[in-house]
Amino acid sequence: MLIVDPPTNQQGKLLEAINSPRDLRRLSLPELEILAQEVRETIITTVAETGGHLAPSLGVVELTIALHYVFDTPRDRLVWDVGHQAYTHKLLTGRRDRFATLRQYKGMSGFPKRTESEYDTVESGHSSTSISYSLGMAAGKAIQADRGKVIAIIGDGSMTAGMAFEGLNHAGDLGKDLIVILNDNEMSISKNVGALSSFLSRKLTGKTIRRLRDHIEERLMALSSVGENILTVLRKSEESIKGFFTPGMLFEALKFNYIGPIPGHELDDLIATLENVRDNSHGPVLIHVITTKGKGYKPAETHPGDFHGIGPFDIATGAPKKNANSAVSYTKVFGDTLCRLARQDARLVAITAAMPGGTGLQSFSAEFPERFFDVGIAEQHAVTFAAGLALEGMRPFFVVYSSFMQRALDQLIHDVCLPNLPVTIALDRSGVVGADGPTHHGVFDLSFLRFIPNLTVMVPKDENELQQMLHTSLNQNGPVVLRYPRGSGEGVALDSSFQNLDLGKGEVLREGNDVLLLPIGNRVYPAMAAAARLEEQGISAAVINPRFLKPLDSELITTWAARTGRVVTIEDNSILGGFGSAVLQLLNQQGLLLPTKILGYGDSFIEHGPQATLWSNAGIDADGIVRSVLELMRE
Repeated sequence: MLIVDPPTNQQGKLLEAINSPRDLRRLSLPELEILAQEVRETIITTVAETGGHLAPSLGVVELTIALHYVFDTPRDRLVWDVGHQAYTHKLLTGRRDRFATLRQYKGMSGFPKRTESEYDTVESGHSSTSISYSLGMAAGKAIQADRGKVIAIIGDGSMTAGMAFEGLNHAGDLGKDLIVILNDNEMSISKNVGALSSFLSRKLTGKTIRRLRDHIEERLMALSSVGENILTVLRKSEESIKGFFTPGMLFEALKFNYIGPIPGHELDDLIATLENVRDNSHGPVLIHVITTKGKGYKPAETHPGDFHGIGPFDIATGAPKKNANSAVSYTKVFGDTLCRLARQDARLVAITAAMPGGTGLQSFSAEFPERFFDVGIAEQHAVTFAAGLALEGMRPFFVVYSSFMQRALDQLIHDVCLPNLPVTIALDRSGVVGADGPTHHGVFDLSFLRFIPNLTVMVPKDENELQQMLHTSLNQNGPVVLRYPRGSGEGVALDSSFQNLDLGKGEVLREGNDVLLLPIGNRVYPAMAAAARLEEQGISAAVINPRFLKPLDSELITTWAARTGRVVTIEDNSILGGFGSAVLQLLNQQGLLLPTKILGYGDSFIEHGPQATLWSNAGIDADGIVRSVLELMRE
C-alpha cells in the first residue's frame, strides 16, 4: 500500500483533468492540495516500476504546482537545475498519459528535454547550470522588451558548485529581472520560525510595503546629505534584521533581494509569496524554500539518499526489486579494492564530488575519515585539490562519473598532467549508462583523454583486472585515468593478491589467422563470444585485450594486424577520436594499410535505454561484431 494520505475528492482524480497548467489555474486551494497528493501517488507508483529520481521529485510537488499556478508558463520560463526533480513538472505539462514510459526505451526522458515539450526550456542533467541559463534568458528578454519572467529552481547541493556563484555574481551586477528559487532540503526549520519567516516574506514583498519604502527613500533623498545618512542607517538596520533572523546576507551581498526561508509544502504560503514577487519585484530575487526530500513517502523521507536515484522497488517496504544478475558491480569492486589498498599504503586518499554512495566510497569514508574528502559539486576544484595533495607526497584517487569529468578537462591538463603528478582519476559510469540518457552517458572520455601528454589510460576487461589496475596505478609516478562501466561485472573470481601490470602491455586472449578483433574494456567478452561464433563459420579470429588506451601496445597490435590482414576495433565510446582512431593512426604510422572497421557510437547523442539495447543498436555486442566481420570478409 502507498504510504501517503489518500485523496479525498469524490468526483474522480483531479490529475486526470490536468492537460496543461491552464487547467491547473482553475482549481481552488483545497483542490490544489488534493492534486498534490494525487501527483505523489502517481510518482511513487510509476517510479516503483521504472526506477528514477524519487526523493528529489517528491520534495518539490507543492513548489512545482505553485510555480505553474502563479506564472504564465511556458511564456514565463522555468529552468530546472539538474532536472532530477522534474517529474511533477512533466505530469502538469501534458505528459500525464506518457508518464508510465518514464526512463523506458523510446519512452519519456527522466530529465527535462526540449524536444519533448515546449515547457522544457533546457536539456538539463548536470548540476549548477540553471542560474547561468536563466540569466542569459532574462538578458535576452530585456533586449527584446519581453516582460516574461525567468525562474531558476536550484537545490542547495547545486549551490556548492562554482558555476552557481559565478551566475549569482553576474546576475547581481547586471540587475536584470531574475527569480532564483533555492530549494533547500537539508536545513531543518521549526514551525514557529517558518511561520514568522513566511509572514515577513509575504508582507515585505507586498505592493503597499514596496510603495511605502520607495516613497520614504524619495523623501529622504530630497533632504540632501542628512536624508542620505538616515537612509543609510535604515538600510543597515533592515540588513541587520534580515541577517539575524535569516541566512540571506550572502545573497544580499550579491545584490539579490533575499526572501525566506518559507515552508516549501504549504501551498498558500508559496502561492502568496510567488504572486507578490511576480507582481512587485524588480531586479534579481532569491526565494529560499525549505522542503523535505522524499516528502510523502516514509522510506524516502527516512533515507533520502537511498531514494535519490533508485531502481524498481517494492512500495510497501521500499526494498529494491531483485536483479537477476548476481555479479558484483564494478563500483563495489572499486570501493572494496580501494579500502584494501589504503590499509597497505597510508599515502592513499580518496576524493568525491558529492557522490560518495554512487562511486562506492562509503566504506572508505567510514574506515578512513581523515583520508576522505567530499568537495561538493565541484569537479574542477576536486582535480586541482588532488594535485595539491600529490605535491605533498599523497596518492590521491578522485572518483567521478565519466560525464561529470567533462567539466574538469582543463584542470586535468594544466594542473595534473603538465606537472606530471601522481593523481589517479577513476571514471565510473563510462560508456552508455542506461535510463539516465544522453546527459549521463560517458561515451566521450576515450576521445578527450587520448590526446593529453603524460597521461596513462587503463581500461579493464573485467572486475578482476580492475583491482589489478588500481594497484598498478597506485605505483605510477604520473597521472592515470582508470575507466570502467556502470553495472555488474563479468562474474569472474577476484585474485586474492595484487600484481603490477606491465605498463602499456596488452594480452592475446585468442589466436587467429583471418581477422584481428581489438575490443577495449567491457567489449572484450562480447568479442570473445563473437570469435567463438565466427569459428563455427570457418573464420579464425584473433582477440587482443589492449588493457591500455595510452600507451598502446604498438608491437603486439601491429604484429597481429599484419598476421591477420584485417582489423576490427570495438569500443563503448564515440568513434570520433576514440580507441579505433588511435589504432588506425598506429597502423598508418607503421605503413600497414589494412581493411579496418571501427565499431562504436556515431556523431550523435545517444538516447536513454537499456545498456544491452544501446550496445546492440551500435553493433558492439556479439551479434554486431559477427556481422561486421562477415561484411569485412566479403569486402
